[in-house]
Amino acid sequence: MRILLAPMEGVVDPYMRALLTRLGGYDGCVTEFLRVTRGRVPRRNILRIAPELNHNGQTPGGTPVTVQLLGGDAEAMALNAAIIADMGAPGIDLNFGCPSKQVNGNDGGAVLLKEPERVHAIVAAVRQAVPSTIPVSAKIRLGFDDTGLALENARAVEDGGADFITVHARTRRDGYRAPARWEWLALVREHLAIPVIANGDIRTVEDYWRCREVSGCEEVMIGRAAVGRPDLALQIRHTQQRREATVLQWQEVRDLMLQLGEQMTAGMESRHVATRLKQWLTYLKQEYREAVECFEQLRRLRTFEEMEAVIRR
Repeated sequence: MRILLAPMEGVVDPYMRALLTRLGGYDGCVTEFLRVTRGRVPRRNILRIAPELNHNGQTPGGTPVTVQLLGGDAEAMALNAAIIADMGAPGIDLNFGCPSKQVNGNDGGAVLLKEPERVHAIVAAVRQAVPSTIPVSAKIRLGFDDTGLALENARAVEDGGADFITVHARTRRDGYRAPARWEWLALVREHLAIPVIANGDIRTVEDYWRCREVSGCEEVMIGRAAVGRPDLALQIRHTQQRREATVLQWQEVRDLMLQLGEQMTAGMESRHVATRLKQWLTYLKQEYREAVECFEQLRRLRTFEEMEAVIRR
């Protein structure tokens, strides 16, 4: 009954991964995608996305970090997957789900779902290049414009040799509009032998159990709600264990903001830290009414030092 932390470009970076996994509840997480075009990606680029590779492929709290690759060139994807595996990655994930127009326009992400044979070729090439002891997985959507190729793409991933597949229960055209189509996950499960991980609209503990009931998936991946509810995975874990699911109070979330800010200042400029905290607040506002007022007080401030004084008040 694994719970995985989803990748979110520019949001769930190494700092956020460390914070959320330290709170507990997650069995693993996936990096933001590493863009692969042709040839070898510089080692510094790999470590910028996945600095955990310098620490046995784990967050500071010991949670395994799978490295996600995005690209349409099977040979280049395989080459870089082998390099990253040799650097100590505990897993390789392949992104066939990114809905970004820019990414899709450059032969990456969900656009590849139009061509299941290419999905298969990329998965197969990576699987062959990576030692059998290292899991290879893929994340897909239900399709690009519609669900017509959903099952064909899922089978392409399985036939390519993937160990498991994560399915975001929307098409690229759906974007992030509700609701996610969990019933499609049940259909995908019926046609595959490998595990199917559910993704999409798991925002509360109740959503988790409802998704499991509708989809039949025992494992889930949580994205945006993980940022808005930092303890969501831990709440779910407690209900799995038939324990009371406690909820983080705003005072505790405020302390987490300060911790995150202090950690980020060691690796980036103060103005960038300020931007990242405001970004986090946009997610927290959906769950904590206090975050609305906090955001209004902070939105014109330009440095973490300015923000820190306000947050502490």
